[in-house]
Amino acid sequence: MSQETSIGMDVHQATISAPVMHGRGKLIMECVLETKASTVVQFIQGLQGTLGVTFEEGTSAATNKTDRRNSLIIATP
Repeated sequence: MSQETSIGMDVHQATISAPVMHGRGKLIMECVLETKASTVVQFIQGLQGTLGVTFEEGTSAATNKTDRRNSLIIATP
Protein backbone atom coordinates (compact mmCIF):
# COMPACT_ATOMS: atom_id res chain seq x y z
CA MET A 1 0.00 0.00 0.00
CA SER A 2 1.38 3.38 -1.03
CA GLN A 3 1.37 6.17 1.51
CA GLU A 4 0.67 9.78 0.72
CA THR A 5 3.45 12.34 0.84
CA SER A 6 2.37 15.66 2.41
CA ILE A 7 3.69 19.05 1.34
CA GLY A 8 2.91 22.21 3.29
CA MET A 9 3.63 25.44 1.42
CA ASP A 10 3.87 28.68 3.40
CA VAL A 11 3.75 31.33 0.67
CA HIS A 12 5.41 34.73 1.06
CA GLN A 13 6.14 37.47 -1.45
CA ALA A 14 9.63 36.26 -2.44
CA THR A 15 9.86 32.68 -1.09
CA ILE A 16 7.85 29.58 -0.22
CA SER A 17 8.81 27.38 2.73
CA ALA A 18 7.95 23.79 1.80
CA PRO A 19 8.47 20.95 4.27
CA VAL A 20 7.77 17.48 2.84
CA MET A 21 6.65 14.63 5.12
CA HIS A 22 5.85 10.98 4.45
CA GLY A 23 2.61 9.32 5.56
CA ARG A 24 3.89 8.50 9.05
CA GLY A 25 4.75 12.14 9.75
CA LYS A 26 8.54 11.96 9.36
CA LEU A 27 10.17 14.98 7.72
CA ILE A 28 11.72 13.90 4.40
CA MET A 29 13.06 17.29 3.32
CA GLU A 30 12.55 20.99 3.81
CA CYS A 31 12.95 23.41 0.91
CA VAL A 32 12.82 27.13 0.32
CA LEU A 33 11.48 27.88 -3.15
CA GLU A 34 11.30 31.01 -5.25
CA THR A 35 7.71 32.28 -5.45
CA LYS A 36 7.42 31.56 -9.15
CA ALA A 37 4.99 29.15 -10.83
CA SER A 38 7.64 27.33 -12.87
CA THR A 39 9.74 26.72 -9.74
CA VAL A 40 6.76 25.27 -7.84
CA VAL A 41 5.78 23.05 -10.78
CA GLN A 42 9.34 21.76 -11.14
CA PHE A 43 9.50 21.02 -7.39
CA ILE A 44 6.22 19.07 -7.40
CA GLN A 45 7.11 17.18 -10.59
CA GLY A 46 10.27 15.98 -8.85
CA LEU A 47 8.22 14.18 -6.18
CA GLN A 48 6.66 10.76 -6.70
CA GLY A 49 3.53 8.98 -5.55
CA THR A 50 0.31 10.38 -4.17
CA LEU A 51 0.74 13.93 -2.92
CA GLY A 52 -1.28 15.94 -0.43
CA VAL A 53 -0.56 19.64 -0.90
CA THR A 54 -1.57 22.50 1.39
CA PHE A 55 -0.93 26.16 0.52
CA GLU A 56 -1.10 28.90 3.16
CA GLU A 57 -0.86 32.50 2.07
CA GLY A 58 -1.71 35.40 4.36
CA THR A 59 -5.27 34.99 5.60
CA SER A 60 -6.23 32.30 3.09
CA ALA A 61 -5.50 28.61 2.97
CA ALA A 62 -6.09 25.93 0.36
CA THR A 63 -5.87 22.18 0.74
CA ASN A 64 -5.95 19.55 -1.94
CA LYS A 65 -5.21 15.84 -1.92
CA THR A 66 -4.50 14.71 -5.43
CA ASP A 67 -3.25 11.59 -7.12
CA ARG A 68 -0.35 12.42 -9.43
CA ARG A 69 -0.86 16.19 -9.35
CA ASN A 70 -4.03 16.32 -11.44
CA SER A 71 -5.72 19.31 -9.84
CA LEU A 72 -5.22 22.28 -7.56
CA ILE A 73 -7.61 24.11 -5.26
CA ILE A 74 -6.97 27.77 -4.40
CA ALA A 75 -8.96 29.47 -1.66
CA THR A 76 -9.17 33.22 -1.18
CA PRO A 77 -10.55 35.11 1.82
